[in-house]
This record gives sequence, C-alpha cells and structure tokens, in this order.
Amino acid sequence: MSYNVNEKGFYGDFGGAFIPEMLYPNVEELRQNYLKIMQEPEFQKEFQQLLVDYVGRPTPLYFAKRLSALYNTKIYLKREDLCHTGAHKINNTIGQILLAKKLGKTRIIAETGAGQHGVATATVCALMGLECIVYMGEIDIKRQAPNVARMKMLGAEVRPATSGSKTLKDATNEAIRDWINNPENTYYIIGSVVGPHPYPDMVARFQAVISSEIKHQLLEKENRENPDYVIACVGGGSNAAGAFYHFLDKKVVKIIAVEAAGKGIETGESAATSALGKIGIIHGSKTLLMQTDDGQITEPYSISAGLDYPGVGPMHANLFQTKRAEFLSITDDEAMKWGLKLSKTEGIIPAIETAHAFAVLDKKKFQPSDIVVINLSGRGDKDLNTYIDYFKLT
Repeated sequence: MSYNVNEKGFYGDFGGAFIPEMLYPNVEELRQNYLKIMQEPEFQKEFQQLLVDYVGRPTPLYFAKRLSALYNTKIYLKREDLCHTGAHKINNTIGQILLAKKLGKTRIIAETGAGQHGVATATVCALMGLECIVYMGEIDIKRQAPNVARMKMLGAEVRPATSGSKTLKDATNEAIRDWINNPENTYYIIGSVVGPHPYPDMVARFQAVISSEIKHQLLEKENRENPDYVIACVGGGSNAAGAFYHFLDKKVVKIIAVEAAGKGIETGESAATSALGKIGIIHGSKTLLMQTDDGQITEPYSISAGLDYPGVGPMHANLFQTKRAEFLSITDDEAMKWGLKLSKTEGIIPAIETAHAFAVLDKKKFQPSDIVVINLSGRGDKDLNTYIDYFKLT
C-alpha cells in the first residue's frame, strides 16, 4: 500500500479536487505543471539555494539531553523553529513563489491562522517583489498581533475575515472567493496540506525536506536512517507531512500525529478531527471533517490559532483510516504546561501548536533504546501574550 497521492489526486479515499467551475482553469493549470516545473534543474537549483542561504537549512537535529534523561529514552528535536521567520512554513512558500513566477502570476494571496504562513508568504513576496494579500480571521488578528505587524512591515495587506468563527476556515473561504474573482493574474499560496489536488501533494513535497534531513542527520548521529518514532502536531498538517514524508512506507518507523483537543473532546470546544470527524468536503478536498448530522461544518476550537481547523489534510485522513499513524488528542492545558516545561528543561520556547506534540511524552511509554524524533515546528515568540495571560507571567 502506498501512502502517497495517486494520479487522480487521492490518498486512499481522501483528496481530489471538488471545486467551483470558475476555479477549474487555475487548479488545472497548476496540476498539469507543478511536477514538471519542480523537476526542472533550474527550479531545483534556485529552490535549494534559497533553502540554504535564505531559510538557513539544514535545521539542526538536536539531542535533547535533559528531556531524554527525564523520560529514559533518546529524544531528538528537529529544529524547524530556527528557520527564517520562525517556523517550517517558509519551506513551502519559497517553493510556491518560485512556481507562481514560472506560471507568470503577479499577485499572491494566502490565508493564515496563527500568522506564521502569512508572515512566510509576505516574506517571499517581499523577496520577489510581488503584491501580497493575506486573509486572516478577525479573532486570529487579535490573538496574533505581532505576526500581523510583521506582515504589514513586509509590505503585505492583511484583510480580516469577519464571517463564521472568524478564524482559519473563514480566512480560507475569503481567499478562495478572491481567487475566483481574479483568476488571471493571481496565485493562491495555500499554507498546509489541504485544499484541492495538487496542493496537498505539492505542499508535502516542499516540506519533505524536513524528513530528508532527519534521515541524513540520524545516520550521522546514530548510524541509522530511521527513528523508532516520529511525532508532529497536526492542524491541516504540513509540518507533520514534511516530518513523516520519507518514512511513510517504512513500517519500522511509528508515526504519531497530535491534534488539539481544546477544552476536551466531549466539550464541543475541540479541534480533534480524527476523533470527531466524518467524511466530508472542505475547501475542495474530500477528507475527515468535524460536522453536524446534516453536514454543516462545526466550529473548531483550540488555544493555538494554527490547530483550530475543522478538517485535516487528506494524507493524514488516510494515515488515520489505514492506521498507519496513531492519532492522539492533547488539551489546551496539557499543551500550555508543555510550553513551559520545554522552556525550562531545554531552554526552547515552542509555539503552542508545537507544544501539543511534546505532550505525547506523558501519554506513551518509550523504551530506553528508542529513538524518538519530535518535529519542533515553530518558536513561541508569536504566542508570548497567550503564555503571559495563561501563566500570569507579568
């Protein structure tokens, strides 16, 4: 069984391109060209060069000595928080901006939740001198003010989404509307492994640099390419897709995906798609989706702006359905405590999204000989206000 996308854009039962007719030409143009362009030596050369000189790759694979001693197992952290802009998101936006330029697009739109993808998109648009419009939920604009300021400094226009829950889902809706209205000159940089085919596959390929580096780095440090476990947080799931990518067909590697349980799975204030989702269609993709009995999307909730998406990328839906990955749900409280614990144990303040992944250490028992890699997907600067309010740090 393959866990990668097939030629029709599906991962098992999930994926595809369920889109309005007016979007068909845009998506089809991308589908026909993305692999061809990505494989061009000239494209690869520029992409790899920017990853090294601009993003700062490869990011370190850091042996967390104190954490390992605490849990009596070998814990490595893949330091995506050290990328330029503070998270893994930049890997994908660099790739997509180069693709947009090849397709002759002059105007870039994006959606953002936590603001990291918005910042990464604004960054590459500034780098390439292209117009940039970022859609962001009104609530997220309030809770992620530093990232909004960064986007504006980088020259982007931030447009608030004021409908629905005023978070990531609604920002995505607004971006899709914009794209329908401006099909000729506009390219939509989607920030996660969601949306119509080919986006989930394309974003996963750009993020696959994470697992590619993990393999080389483990070979150096442990004399073996494959860890026993790879752990990552999942909202839409691009950091997880990147961390899992080169291990999908390696059954010796156990994969753990960590979702946001919010205030608890049964509370009605959660974003645990695997536990609460049913098959449905969101933003052009067939996937697992939190919805009512009559198919209305239910509002997700998480203290982390990057994990409160009501669905999950189709790759992850397939990993869940086939049981290739184990899905765990972590509450706000568990994640916040881990944000503080990681800070005090290893001197690294993680993004709240990332803190969810670390809570697995309290949920599962690892062997002393196990090699556990946790994808440290983003740094906590953007979340300082939330941390301050939660722990009364002032």
